Amino acid sequence: MTHALIVGGTGMLSNTSLWLVSKGYHVSVIGRDAKRMESLISKSIDSSLITPVLVDYNDETLLTAKLRETIECNGPIDLVIAWIHSYAESALEVIANEISNQSDRYWQLFHILGSSKNLSEVKGKFSLPHPTRYRQIQLGFILENDQSRWLTNDEISQGVIDSIKSGKSINIIGTIEPWGKRPI
Repeated sequence: MTHALIVGGTGMLSNTSLWLVSKGYHVSVIGRDAKRMESLISKSIDSSLITPVLVDYNDETLLTAKLRETIECNGPIDLVIAWIHSYAESALEVIANEISNQSDRYWQLFHILGSSKNLSEVKGKFSLPHPTRYRQIQLGFILENDQSRWLTNDEISQGVIDSIKSGKSINIIGTIEPWGKRPI
């Protein structure tokens, strides 16, 4: 069975978590809030395909231990979808290194980034292990009738799903131009 890990899968990526379960993936979901995790699991068509990983990814030691535990229970991770806040920049490398240490096969990383991020700069900051296929997803905004708004959680999840299906190395959900029209 294909094993996916979603960082932030109980919030804006909850529909992505549920979609992966519907496609037969075993989905390990990193989150901090047990109630949100319970809510996600209750919406799943097969709750046995979701493993809650309750951890603050800022705690590198506990994050590493929890990753090892979910890999031991559910097998090597093939797909990672990571929405990680900038205050925990090393969390992505911790995740990537642990996954690669547990398996030498290729796996995909979809890194979700905010609208103001410079994608080339972000990619250059990470030293990812060899068997990683790195993809970037940038969250933009929506222009409607000469006004703008931020993406909804449903739009974000659908954009991530579309990005997984396309396999492109860079995907933008919504638009990031013209930058001066973004919502404030």
